[in-house]
Amino acid sequence: MVKNRKTNQLFSVYFKDWVALYKEAAVRQVTLQKYYINQRRIEELAPNLKMGELTRTSYQQLLNDYALTHERQTTMDFHHQLKGAILDAVDEGILPYNPTRKVIIKGKEPRTKKIKYLNQFEVQSLIKEFELTSEINWDWFFLLILKTGLRFSEALALTPKDFDFSTQKLKVDKTWDYKSPKGKYLPTKNPSSVRTIQLDWQTAMQFSQLVRNIPSDQLIFVSERIFNTTINKKLSKLCNDAGVPEITIHSLRHTHASLLLYAEVSIASVARRLGHSSMTTTQETYLHIIHELENQDNDKIMRHLSTLI
Repeated sequence: MVKNRKTNQLFSVYFKDWVALYKEAAVRQVTLQKYYINQRRIEELAPNLKMGELTRTSYQQLLNDYALTHERQTTMDFHHQLKGAILDAVDEGILPYNPTRKVIIKGKEPRTKKIKYLNQFEVQSLIKEFELTSEINWDWFFLLILKTGLRFSEALALTPKDFDFSTQKLKVDKTWDYKSPKGKYLPTKNPSSVRTIQLDWQTAMQFSQLVRNIPSDQLIFVSERIFNTTINKKLSKLCNDAGVPEITIHSLRHTHASLLLYAEVSIASVARRLGHSSMTTTQETYLHIIHELENQDNDKIMRHLSTLI
């Protein structure tokens, strides 16, 4: 009887109940929001699809409809979330077999994405516009991200005790949920994001003075609610004043990585410094820079080989 009732249940309703049962309070809020969004997509694309009607054909059609307005990777993410619920439905005996088996993932042609970053000359011009006073301000925040490659939420979560000035190192083991009205600490993006970053002596010395009167467990940069757009506007103004391309806070992180890559720092070291889960992430993100460096290497190789005659 229960099985028949669930077989006649709408897939969108089953997915909603499944998210409430298995995902709420079990995943990060940002991930949970993606589940909610995908549940609404099911309602829009297949409002009358019942659990008993979930076949390889109907599921493939659902994905195909989603793929008409989304890139392949986004469609893949959509599929992975839906598949989790469907496999549980198979285990419950609601579905006789897994309709997601051998599914074909389609999607729109991806847009050409090129990361935005400043070159070394532009970075120097930007830094000249910073008002690096004896008190903590947002210009110090921008400088620290340029020097460390921290994510926005990681930099917001910093307290004085995260710095070890004796060894010139910075510990990253939490983020700040700036989207929450009251704000709160959250775990890092992934386990690899928990890391220790080596600081240059100048940055270590500067921050040792800046935080000396701040309680060890008090947030350094956050004293009220922070909005990403507000801080980005401050940075945009500095970019305009410096006569360099406008960039965002996240682009400061890209700038840090690009400066290291152009300085011929290994991809492995850059990946660890950024807290990437693998070097593949770093390679994919900075592919065009890596290609440019490879072309420079080829020129060096050819010049060297030409001297062997």
